[in-house]
Amino acid sequence: MYVCSCFGITEKQVKEHADAGACTPRQIASACKAGTDCGGCVRAIQAMLGRGACPRRELLDRKRMPGAADDTVTGAGSGPGTEPGIAPGAAPGIALPDAA
Repeated sequence: MYVCSCFGITEKQVKEHADAGACTPRQIASACKAGTDCGGCVRAIQAMLGRGACPRRELLDRKRMPGAADDTVTGAGSGPGTEPGIAPGAAPGIALPDAA
């Protein structure tokens, strides 16, 4: 049965791409264009892929759990290009007054 009538993509083709590692509708679209024209098949593709069917998705979900290591840098005054006394988001060269 056709999933994407715009490009003639069948359920079998979507499943083959999923078995090859495509875990999201966007990855399916990259592999075969399904879902990139009218978008009417995107929900059907989401339903075919299911939740948790992709090992990479499970790794991402585990990483998002509280207490998991995170690659983002948070907090004012930390990270590359920041200096003490410079307001976050301020133009370079504008220093905050020293606290008394």
